[in-house]
Amino acid sequence: MTASSKHAGDTTDLLAPDRGAVELARQLCNIPSESGYETQLADAIEQLLTRHAPHLTVLRDGDAIVARTELGRDTRVLIAGHLDTVPINGLLPVVDSVNAETGEAMLRGRGTVDMKSGVAVQLALALELATPAMDITWVWYDHEEVEEERNGLGRLVRNHRDLLYADLAVLGEPSNGCIELGCNGTITIRATYRGRRSHTARAWKGINSIHRAGRLLNFLHEYQPERPVVDGLEFREGIQAVRCSAGVAANVVPDLTEIDINFRFAPSRSPQEAEQLLRDMCFDADHFEVLDVAAASHPSRYSPEVADLVKKLGLPVRAKLGWTDVARLSSLNIPSINFGPGVPTLAHTDYEEVSIAQIEQAWALQRAWLLGHSICEG
Repeated sequence: MTASSKHAGDTTDLLAPDRGAVELARQLCNIPSESGYETQLADAIEQLLTRHAPHLTVLRDGDAIVARTELGRDTRVLIAGHLDTVPINGLLPVVDSVNAETGEAMLRGRGTVDMKSGVAVQLALALELATPAMDITWVWYDHEEVEEERNGLGRLVRNHRDLLYADLAVLGEPSNGCIELGCNGTITIRATYRGRRSHTARAWKGINSIHRAGRLLNFLHEYQPERPVVDGLEFREGIQAVRCSAGVAANVVPDLTEIDINFRFAPSRSPQEAEQLLRDMCFDADHFEVLDVAAASHPSRYSPEVADLVKKLGLPVRAKLGWTDVARLSSLNIPSINFGPGVPTLAHTDYEEVSIAQIEQAWALQRAWLLGHSICEG
């Protein structure tokens, strides 16, 4: 990691420092940053901070940015968000809209929910809060929406663990006006079934690998996922076949079938236990391979740090059903919560939109907390 420096062309005009979180959300979303293409956005944020936030020490690692106060406070909090989005699919530029059911003013477009509105709240606060009541480490990172090994926060953990020390962390993932604790883990495996090719006119001379895999597919179709309760919060698991590859021609009995299965497992299971459950399901497969795995995060609902923050923010609490980097932060023994604007079920969809009121709420609540005010003073 090096001290902040200019990485690419001048991006000064892409982000305005003094127009608030809502306008920053518009601007951030309109800078495309699909996973692997975050550099322009990272450049813009880096330049904005180095020019308009002299109270922060700004450092850069690839397309991840760490900005820290050094005030000597007794407590340090880490507030983080990822810069990347899933493919745009025609959902930019951002447009203003009105929710047909609620009448709320909305921002619609790729990244508005996952999670550039949360990033905008964090960036607006980082620019403003020169003397917060606690020291703050702000982190914006790349490659969250792809396989775990490329995750920018994971790279920071490997390369610069000392910069990420904190007593408490907030990840700005969408939580729809609530606090979401913990997260499900995720594991993806590939089950391979082999057969023997033959002409379909003489199928009895072959072995159909797709038919061999049918038992697994039927089992998955009938399987009822569990809904474990952890720290009084209900998590929902899910097991889905997400890819199937087989066959070479309409007149050939297929000799190879590969099925990828994704399992979203609750914090009540370890990654090893999740893998074993899938192995048991795929007991008659010829080959079993783990493609990707990330551990779940315990909610830590009753840890003193989380309980105190939940009380101060005064919001409903529920389980985070997707995987987020709170799992990575928790593995560093940092109590963590998910809190940011947006409805999580709209993430990655073609209907991605966020309530402007939720952006403003997230900004106001976090600002009051970070300044040491009561929420009503925020």
